[in-house]
Amino acid sequence: MSGLPWHRSPEPSPEQAPTSAERTSARPGRRALLTGAAATAAALALAPAAGVRAAEQHAPRTRKARTLRVDPSGGAGVDATTVQGAIDAASSGDTITLAPGTYREIVTVPSSKTNLTLASQSGQATDTVIVYNNSAGTTKPGGGTYGTSGSATVTVQADGFTARGITFANDWLRKDHPGWSGTQAVAILVKGDRAAFLNCRFLGHQDTLYADSASLSTFARQYFKNCYVEGDVDFVFGRGTAVYDGCHFHTLVRTDLSGAPFGFVFAPSTAVANPHGYLVINSTITSAAPAGYYKLARPWVPSSDTTARPMLTVRETDMDQGIDAKTPYANMSDSYPWQNQRFAEYHNTGAGAQISVPANRPQLTDSQASQYTKAVYLGSWTPPSG
Repeated sequence: MSGLPWHRSPEPSPEQAPTSAERTSARPGRRALLTGAAATAAALALAPAAGVRAAEQHAPRTRKARTLRVDPSGGAGVDATTVQGAIDAASSGDTITLAPGTYREIVTVPSSKTNLTLASQSGQATDTVIVYNNSAGTTKPGGGTYGTSGSATVTVQADGFTARGITFANDWLRKDHPGWSGTQAVAILVKGDRAAFLNCRFLGHQDTLYADSASLSTFARQYFKNCYVEGDVDFVFGRGTAVYDGCHFHTLVRTDLSGAPFGFVFAPSTAVANPHGYLVINSTITSAAPAGYYKLARPWVPSSDTTARPMLTVRETDMDQGIDAKTPYANMSDSYPWQNQRFAEYHNTGAGAQISVPANRPQLTDSQASQYTKAVYLGSWTPPSG
């Protein structure tokens, strides 16, 4: 776990429809046929009671959501000793609580496990850490390398996922692998719709938080409330519709570079058809690097979607001197200049938000700003609170 501050203080289930097996077991059985007077008498005598019993016996049954406990030390009342073990045992709608500790494992929430909640037992993200150390260039056991997506410590494919008070980390370090190619090392990859992260931390270096979607035609909505995110290169990136509300973004010092820029905070890759990309509101951006050593963002137009029009709006957010105020945006490729993308700001403060060259910092008008809100971006979905 070298190099990552596990114990830094962070800055600031519904019942389910019956399964197919349950529906099958609830079907009325075939009854023996009665004929003539016997049938008539039986019908008159038994109809009311039989009707009540049938209604009670054959009403659809619902499965109550469970709470599963995870503790590496095991013991009474513990359902699993690993996070993945609990997810494998869980059903849609369940809650999984994690005892304090460090869980060194790769975790996947498959698309079939919808509406899961993953929560720390203590409620403090510093107490509960899920971490691994694959990078994009790490060799897989069967040959080849993991690539960016495959490097993720945690991958969330399911819709309706909620995390409370958890640290998601990737502690692969560039300095331990000089000359290494494929230095992307994702802490979490989120593809599901209606994913909420409350009071969580995301720790890594390059490509820490991958807020994405399952496909180009899927506009997955994700909500991050009072979360802490740190990294250096493109450490918040992807094509999802993501709202970062009251979050703290922190840029790290890079020991492998001697001059600016050290890196970039955001690298959205929003699909052209998606009217809502990344929205950062009421947040804070701080830096451990020298003044002006970080860019606020650069657009990512991936080879898999050359029509992408990355979208980022940062509003009512304080940026310290670590952000280059004069030229806060840069190109990832000269073929896709940032000026042609959907970047804008509104009422930001701090040394890194000062407007010295207006053309370099597009600003929303008051009227335009009314369309860049949590409610507009999340639509009919009201994320969980607390």
